[in-house]
Amino acid sequence: MSLEFIGFIGPQEASESLAARGPQVDREFIKAFAQAQEYGGFDKALLAVNTSVPDSLVLASYAAAHTERLGLLVAHRPGFQAPTFAARQFATLDQLSNGRAAINVITGGDSGDLQRDGELLTDKDERYRRTDEYLDVFKKTWTSTEPFDHQGKYYQITDNLTQVKPVQKPHLPIFFSGASDAAVEVAAKHADVYMMWGEPVENIHERIAQVRKAAAKYGRDKHIRFSLSLRPILGATEEEAWARSRRILESATRLVNQQGGWRRFKEGAKSNVGAERLVDFSRQRPVHDKRLWTEIAALTGAAGNSTSLVGTPDQVAESALDYYNVGVTTFLFRGFDPLRDAVEYGQELLPRIRKLVNEQSAAPKSLAG
Repeated sequence: MSLEFIGFIGPQEASESLAARGPQVDREFIKAFAQAQEYGGFDKALLAVNTSVPDSLVLASYAAAHTERLGLLVAHRPGFQAPTFAARQFATLDQLSNGRAAINVITGGDSGDLQRDGELLTDKDERYRRTDEYLDVFKKTWTSTEPFDHQGKYYQITDNLTQVKPVQKPHLPIFFSGASDAAVEVAAKHADVYMMWGEPVENIHERIAQVRKAAAKYGRDKHIRFSLSLRPILGATEEEAWARSRRILESATRLVNQQGGWRRFKEGAKSNVGAERLVDFSRQRPVHDKRLWTEIAALTGAAGNSTSLVGTPDQVAESALDYYNVGVTTFLFRGFDPLRDAVEYGQELLPRIRKLVNEQSAAPKSLAG
């Protein structure tokens, strides 16, 4: 199975445990952050979406101009733009970046944050039905060579022929996030990669089986791939790594308690099934599978990718291999000290995971009997 690594590009250096520093759109940081991850061997970097932060698509264009190989995985919320219009934007980015664009479809998320952008659909399942139609139109826009009409429940389009097409054929890779049953059904039909937050290995195994079963109805069970998002915390020794996790928790607690901190994100996370799952795991115990640490998820209401693998680079790589062996082939890694951690991941973690996977693939299979 192929192996892929995704990093993260934010508009300024900040995390749950690190107060934002620098201008809100820090061009020098964005450039350094993107280039560090490209140099470190990341295949792509995610640019997240939220009503309080700079626009992900525009940031991706800037990052593309300052890199040569790094893919740009742009988070996008269906329903706030006409699908034909957004499809042209993504096709244009793919042209400008010479085939490096991908889309991360975010339908659910924080209901409060959706409403800050004027979301009118309060029923989550209906939002996913709209996303299904939205992606149908996206694909038509990217692939049609003749004008097309579309008369659906949510979109009515007449005589559309978009001349700008993606470099990648038949279309940009579609990454899909969402843990609800409604999300799984849409992902099964459209997703090239289904994205998950960091849960215990056995639970990830079960979710992969659930999505593959749903995808089989569309003949896509062998096509769809799986991504896992984690926040690795590394140390020269295991004790050093756990000590660092405690410092991160202390800093994050201080930020959450400050006026404006991360509380706004925490309050809205309850409507997100994926967040609820992580919070449930954190209530069971702070550590699962030896080193899956959940206390930041508990603190923030799991407002985003918030569970960590804690240990030495070798230990974290071995834990990543456990996920690989149940079907995860893409890992999204983001640090609490973003730039420093991105460099360390490139130097210490990614090569170890690749080595373990290659060694395992090269090992002769044991003979039964």
